[in-house]
Amino acid sequence: MDTSSKRYYERLTQDNAALLLVDHQIGLFTGIRDIDVAQLKHNVVGLAKAAKVLGLPIIATTTSRDSLWGPTIPELAAVLPGVDIIDRTTVNAWDEPRIVKAVKATGRRKLIIAGVSTEVCLAFPAISATADGFDVYAAIDASGTFSETKRITGMLRMLQAGVILIDYSTVAVEITADNASPKAMDVYTAIDMPFATLVGQLFGAYTKSVAGRAS
Repeated sequence: MDTSSKRYYERLTQDNAALLLVDHQIGLFTGIRDIDVAQLKHNVVGLAKAAKVLGLPIIATTTSRDSLWGPTIPELAAVLPGVDIIDRTTVNAWDEPRIVKAVKATGRRKLIIAGVSTEVCLAFPAISATADGFDVYAAIDASGTFSETKRITGMLRMLQAGVILIDYSTVAVEITADNASPKAMDVYTAIDMPFATLVGQLFGAYTKSVAGRAS
């Protein structure tokens, strides 16, 4: 297998991955049209929580926080205590040396990125980091943008550049790897998939029923 294709097959793990969250800011969220805003908040918060459970380094950034797009959405900020959210003015987060330095300092070569907007705040650093030799995973449903056209063109451009597209919960599940892991339950709780909760409730009810009949 050649080096260029290896990154598509090598798995995400707790030891090789880091998370970069780009511009999940209040002002930008007001323009989101390609995904329900509540769903987007749910997904990016779930991704951040799962990353914390799994021990992944998290780097977060805003752009022109005090003069243009406002602070990070409070739901996300609440799960990032101790994470220094780097504010910058550059459109492409990868043009900010502090962010590149922070990512490289993790020692991880697989970089999961989510951002608002998809075609700019996600795509630009994803493409740039790929060019710098990182294996980049774009968490599409933890990102959002201002029209379906922007979403589609952003994803196509990333695909053309070799970025790997993924969703927020698959990131967490792939890294967890084994349902017997002591972290598995906390990861599933973090990503908060409603159907998984229902399955757990059904299983619990069934277990109690069987135990009741046995006694």
